Amino acid sequence: MSIRIVRLGSPRAINEGLRLGTVRRPPRGVKKEEFASRDFYDVWLPNLAPSEELLKQALAADDAKSWAAFRRKFLAEMKASEASKVLDLLAALSHQTNLALGCYCEDEAHCHRSILRELLLERGAAIGEPGNG
Repeated sequence: MSIRIVRLGSPRAINEGLRLGTVRRPPRGVKKEEFASRDFYDVWLPNLAPSEELLKQALAADDAKSWAAFRRKFLAEMKASEASKVLDLLAALSHQTNLALGCYCEDEAHCHRSILRELLLERGAAIGEPGNG
């Protein structure tokens, strides 16, 4: 059992489990009833996405200094009670079932999902092999 960190919209891995979308907005131009069948997500968890203001900062981060500033602010957002509790829950569930968690970004290293990976590992989550972005 584990959590895989994925790129939303990428093909699902065998036995991937429930796919969680940690994005601020649903995919554009896709009907809600098609989110799962088109490999975006089964459940939307926008509370694990950067706030709207911080999302803009992340998209504009084009060097190490600006990415570090984004990372610091996103970590502060994830310490908020609701997000922290969800991360605790996901870490515990990772030992009971397969899950996937993701975002649309092409490069995980320059995406908030890389930070979510770190936060889940800190909580003792079982993290699966990298896959699908």
